Amino acid sequence: MNAKKKKLIYNAVTFGLVTVAFVVCRLLDSMNLMSRSFGGQLIPICCWIVMAVSLNLVVGISGELSLGHAGFMGIGAFTGIIFSGWMQHAFNVQDTTVRLIVAIIAGAVFSGIAGTLIGIPVLRLKGDYLAIVTLAFSEIIRSLINCLYVSVDGKRLAFGFLDSKLPGRLLLNGPNGAVSVDIIATFSAGFILIMITLFIVLNLTNSRSGRAIQAIRDSRIAAESVGINVTKYRMMAFVTSAMLAGAAGALFGLNFNSLAPSKFQFTQSINVLVFVVLGGIGNILGSVISATALTILPEMLRDFGQYRMLIYAIVLILVMLVTNNPLLRSFFDRLIAPVKSLFHEKKPSEPDFKGGDTQ
Repeated sequence: MNAKKKKLIYNAVTFGLVTVAFVVCRLLDSMNLMSRSFGGQLIPICCWIVMAVSLNLVVGISGELSLGHAGFMGIGAFTGIIFSGWMQHAFNVQDTTVRLIVAIIAGAVFSGIAGTLIGIPVLRLKGDYLAIVTLAFSEIIRSLINCLYVSVDGKRLAFGFLDSKLPGRLLLNGPNGAVSVDIIATFSAGFILIMITLFIVLNLTNSRSGRAIQAIRDSRIAAESVGINVTKYRMMAFVTSAMLAGAAGALFGLNFNSLAPSKFQFTQSINVLVFVVLGGIGNILGSVISATALTILPEMLRDFGQYRMLIYAIVLILVMLVTNNPLLRSFFDRLIAPVKSLFHEKKPSEPDFKGGDTQ
């Protein structure tokens, strides 16, 4: 089977599984067979899937270690909340679909701008240095949001830094974050955002630009020797990832009554990195599955009380040991071998020429 056909099958399976999961959840919800706790996790699951897939674009496809994803998510979340509140209170836009779309776009745009500004100095670094600097920028962003006050006064937005005495209706209240948020996020919007994210990431990966990004990952010197603009393509992957994280943040922020900046600490970046590593670096479908499983798992363990996170950590360790065990991997490979054989074209047998005298 050629590489193009394999990619088409992989993309079809990825989109198909996400679509089937959405339809099943919808059916369970319509039949009242879904628990309230699981139903409340549907939108966060969508957000974390987008976060994991977008980070995999940087970590897996571009080969850079970034720990600043929570910062871009925070920018998207509070930008989306501000735009939604501004449209509602200043322009009396009551259509929640329009406000949600505008909020997600605004979150993506502002996160993309932040990604560009951060990427210009940061992408000169690589490896551990890049990870530390992106982590620092994420904490700077969170600290700035922690000191920011925003209100809507008539048709305009009023901003204050360490100054809560603003006219009009307060939208962002410094360390308290966004208060009295109008919840407009929907599971359908989350599903659409996942599909858009998969479309962007998979098409970018399989495009000429994606091949250039992977060439830089494999060997920067070799890529430069054939004329590939390293800075351009590294920036492309980084900014695209930041914009998708901002869009996920906007959806996430509009799913809660209140949202504090402390929600976007560096530990969230570590969590998303865990999704990527557990699902397989560079494996987009694996990121979707791992983000879903690891978001649901803590809720399933809630009955264990104070031992919940201990069991969660043990499960993570066991999964990593299992997936990296050569014997177990070969066992699973043998199990799925019949399925793989269905997609491989059988080659006609060739005559065995061993040489020798001809008569």
